[in-house]
Amino acid sequence: MTSALRLEKVTPDNVEAACRLKVRPDQEGLVAPVARSLAEAYAQPDIAWPRLIFDGEQLVGFVMGFFLVQFDPDNPDDRFRSGIWRLNIAADQQGRGYGRFAVQSVCDEVRRRGQPRATVSWVPGKHGPEKFYLRLGFVPTGELSGDQVVGELALSAT
Repeated sequence: MTSALRLEKVTPDNVEAACRLKVRPDQEGLVAPVARSLAEAYAQPDIAWPRLIFDGEQLVGFVMGFFLVQFDPDNPDDRFRSGIWRLNIAADQQGRGYGRFAVQSVCDEVRRRGQPRATVSWVPGKHGPEKFYLRLGFVPTGELSGDQVVGELALSAT
């Protein structure tokens, strides 16, 4: 990983490359393809925050945050208000810190929007991302979203 890491919006100039991005074959059933994520972002533009992850000029991944407009910090059901919706790191780029960078970037945006925690959900299983999210500090809530485990990370005010 280099210091040239950055997130970029999806544009007409990079959307085709984004749609070609593929995770490892053993992960394909665990995360939706980027094209589906972009369709969901198009259908829910007030919630979705899709970004491409670049290292220099090389596209290495895709992350999509979510930010629901309404938020009531006193309502326990409002914990699911912001966080990571999707994370796809190119098969040949995994293990280089790009996922960590993407998660931190979404958490920074969550914090910037004044929300106290980030949530994520993952498909449990041998090739799933559970260990990755746990290493980053996410804690399972004991809840499920469909068949996915829900985790949350408390964010500091800084």
